[in-house]
Amino acid sequence: MSSINFDGNLLFGSKEQLAISPFGNGCWFESLYESEYYSSIVNSDIEWFNVFAVDNVLQKIADPVFIGATLASKAACGAKVVSKANALEKVGVLCSVDSKPAIVEYYEMTDEMINLKDKNGELEYRYGVILNYLFRKDKLVNIINQRLPIHIAKKIIPFLNEHDEYITPSEPNGYKFETLVIDMVHMMEDCLPYEVKRNKEFAPIKNMTGVDSLESARKLLLENEIDI
Repeated sequence: MSSINFDGNLLFGSKEQLAISPFGNGCWFESLYESEYYSSIVNSDIEWFNVFAVDNVLQKIADPVFIGATLASKAACGAKVVSKANALEKVGVLCSVDSKPAIVEYYEMTDEMINLKDKNGELEYRYGVILNYLFRKDKLVNIINQRLPIHIAKKIIPFLNEHDEYITPSEPNGYKFETLVIDMVHMMEDCLPYEVKRNKEFAPIKNMTGVDSLESARKLLLENEIDI
């Protein structure tokens, strides 16, 4: 998918090619649908898909307790969540929209939503997703022809300037367009919110230094006695 700058102009990655960005994690099932493996998987005894982010080094894949809890709940899907570290933490939040499960990305939340407190003084939207979901196969097959909405995100986008210089900005300089797996959750009739301890299952690598960096992830690995 091509990207644009804040003025709405297309960005170029080279003289011959536009600056291209991945179309987001929402297209994973569509990609499977278009692959040679789809028919064999759909006709197999596989009943559930575990969809997870690869940038979380503490991610528990095919967690039997999560699977068991989701099966016991009889929900169409399950989503692992953690209590947000603070109101401004950059994670999508699990909530309900029109009596259906929904996840709102942090950059699409209003200031009111971000800071809203409940009667106990806690954040109303305090459960952040860690991108670890369980989906029933038959439910995914039912939505294969539904179009996912496009999300617009401010991002750092390397580009070729008017002097044919390749620039890598230090701050966001444009918009990327992407589909997200969170919208597949909204297409389900229900979803089990499954809270986990963040120091045990959430060590994402998103920044060069500081919070959610290689350094912080390595520290959490050591705390969990994992050496790689």
